[in-house]
Amino acid sequence: MANQVLRRLAFLIIGVLVVSFFYLGKDTFRVDSILPARLREGTLTPSSQANGFRPDASTPPVSVQEPIVFSLIMWSKDSALEGALLIKSIVMHNSRPTDIHVICDDEAEDVLRSRLQLVTRPRYPVRVWYIKPTWQAMYDRVEREGSLKTDHSAGLPGLMKLFIHELLPRSVTKSIFVDTDAFFITDPSLLWEVFDTLQPQTAVVMASHPNQYAPEWHDASKICSCVILLDLKKLRDARLMASSVYTQIDPNDRVEALGTTAFKAMYGLPGGDGKGRYDNVRLGDQGYWWAIVDYHQNLFEPLSYDFEVTSCIMDMYFTGLGDDTRTEEDEESHHTNTRGTPQEGKVVLPKLLHFNCLHNTTVYMEWTGWKDPDNYLNYRWGAAMKFHNGYKWIWLNQGDRGHPAYTIEQHTRSNATFLDEDLLKSWRHTHQKHQH
Repeated sequence: MANQVLRRLAFLIIGVLVVSFFYLGKDTFRVDSILPARLREGTLTPSSQANGFRPDASTPPVSVQEPIVFSLIMWSKDSALEGALLIKSIVMHNSRPTDIHVICDDEAEDVLRSRLQLVTRPRYPVRVWYIKPTWQAMYDRVEREGSLKTDHSAGLPGLMKLFIHELLPRSVTKSIFVDTDAFFITDPSLLWEVFDTLQPQTAVVMASHPNQYAPEWHDASKICSCVILLDLKKLRDARLMASSVYTQIDPNDRVEALGTTAFKAMYGLPGGDGKGRYDNVRLGDQGYWWAIVDYHQNLFEPLSYDFEVTSCIMDMYFTGLGDDTRTEEDEESHHTNTRGTPQEGKVVLPKLLHFNCLHNTTVYMEWTGWKDPDNYLNYRWGAAMKFHNGYKWIWLNQGDRGHPAYTIEQHTRSNATFLDEDLLKSWRHTHQKHQH
């Protein structure tokens, strides 16, 4: 009797499946149709804790999304202390794998490693490369360019913003640069997705402030090079920065770099005769970036102020924490410093906070204003800074313990070289082979 019941039950189940197949469609019974969306997309793996399953060599790897790529510059312990908070916020809020290339010195690497080693299972894979050119190598690259000079506090390492495309591997085709004195309060993938909205020719994206007026800086405050989306491949292909190496490789090379054309258009000949250095460029790398995006406007698009809520504009567009039921229309009506800009008429929805222009402090988290209850900046954003700064690194251990890929990898690339050096080395190698 029991066997008859089981057989009838089996036939009934088969009948339901057959009818459903024909009337509902074959996709109804695809395994992936009943999986969570993130698992179907390869960004989530089933927990392996319940049944003790562990992947082995025969298990196909779980596919993951394309990583978001950051390129950062940290030269000194203090800059790394700030930059560590930036990286913490990236790992905290990101919803995708992350690759981070840090152009840095030994002190900065030590600071970052000491923090990142506390994170053993992030929610998504994180890979960090410490790219370490020597001071001499950076100096020599500026010499090969031939006209750059800076009196900015960021000094020589600050000028490396102009050479990110040369220091990162050529396999990296785009990246986000962020200054160390900033951190995310929302998912960084929202910034990465801006790449998908750009015109085909766009190579550089940063915030634009056409309402700012500073003739003593040649109006370089009309942009901020604190957050930049860089199409590295386009900048390499178009030759962003000049180098004496190119005429070594080909004496007939007459290609003028994008930077050279732009600098001459805005600042004239370097040293007055074309043989010296620019001594009239202010704001460090930003003065040079301003010349580039002002002259090559077809390569540039403005970035939403959502990603540049900056304390250099001390009222920070008059937005901040509090009054949490305000509508977008009401919020936008209170904005300041947006009229006459690409942001006019658009509400600022803060996603990245930038605490620059806090004078008399080397590490912005230690600014005395954070202890002043009457300070407007502290009133608006102090709680956000204190939360992210105080958030423990070990609290980032939120990933699946059984997933072998959800880890933080750290790699060091000492004595890093620039693209022009690599091209010269390759040319010499090929030239010698032909001679033999």
